[in-house]
Amino acid sequence: MPAPPPADLPADRDVHDPDGVRLQKVLAQAGLGSRRVCEDLIAAGRVEVDGVRTTALGVRVDPATAVVRVDGTRVQLDPTKVTVALNKPLGVVSTMSDPQGRPTVGELVADRPERLFHVGRLDADSEGLLLLTNDGELGNRLTHPRYDVAKTYLVTVSGEGFFPRHAKTLRSGVELDDGPARMDSVRVVDSVPGATMLEVVLHEGRNRIVRRMLDAVGFPVTRLVRTRIGPVTLGTLRAGRTRVLGRTELGALMRAVDM
Repeated sequence: MPAPPPADLPADRDVHDPDGVRLQKVLAQAGLGSRRVCEDLIAAGRVEVDGVRTTALGVRVDPATAVVRVDGTRVQLDPTKVTVALNKPLGVVSTMSDPQGRPTVGELVADRPERLFHVGRLDADSEGLLLLTNDGELGNRLTHPRYDVAKTYLVTVSGEGFFPRHAKTLRSGVELDDGPARMDSVRVVDSVPGATMLEVVLHEGRNRIVRRMLDAVGFPVTRLVRTRIGPVTLGTLRAGRTRVLGRTELGALMRAVDM
C-alpha cells in the first residue's frame, strides 16, 4: 500500500508522490548541500513543491515533473539539462553550423557532450554574451516576447555630441521600417574625440535593433558588445570561452521567465 502523505501537508494540495524520491535527496543531488543541510532547509520552511511550502522531511517528489523552489528560486532538478554562457567573438556567426564555412558558435561548444542550441543570436559583427542550452522550455521562454527579458549592451558609436535629447528620443521611441522601437535606458559611459561609448538596455529582440535605432538618431555603431541577459552577466569571461551557469544564476534566470 502506498505511504500516506506526511501529516503537515495541506489536505487540498497533496504534493507527496509515494513513488517519488525523498525531497532532501532530490535537493542534495541538485547541489543544495548535504542531505542534512537540505533537511534543515525543508524544516525551516524554505522549500516549496509545486507552490506548496512544506516542512515535511518524509515528502517524496518526482524530479521529472515537480517544480521545487528554495527561497523562491527555482531549482533545476534534471542533471542532464545545462545552460552555458558564451562570450561570442567578433566574426563568429550565431549558428551551430554554417554551409558557407564561416566560424560558428557551434564550433566553440563542440567539446561539450550535450546537444546545445543558441538562445537568440548576435550578428557576426557583434560580440559578447550569448546563451546556449539544451533546456527547450527555458530557451523558448527566453525568446518569447511575453517574458521581455532585458538585455544590456556596451556600444561605441562614431561622432560626438550625444546629448540628453538623443537619449530621450531613444527612450521615447524611434520609427523604424518594421515599426517603432524604444530603449529602456541610455547613458554615456565615455567620450573621446570622434567617438562615444554608451550603455543601452532594451527588451527588443528584432534583427540589428540596437544598430538601427542608433543609426536613426545619427550615431552609427562601430562596436557592440552584449554584457547582460536578464540576471546573467558577461563578467570577466574571455572571448571564445564558455562557463556553465551555476545554481543561483540559473535559478534567477528561470525566475525571470516565470519558470
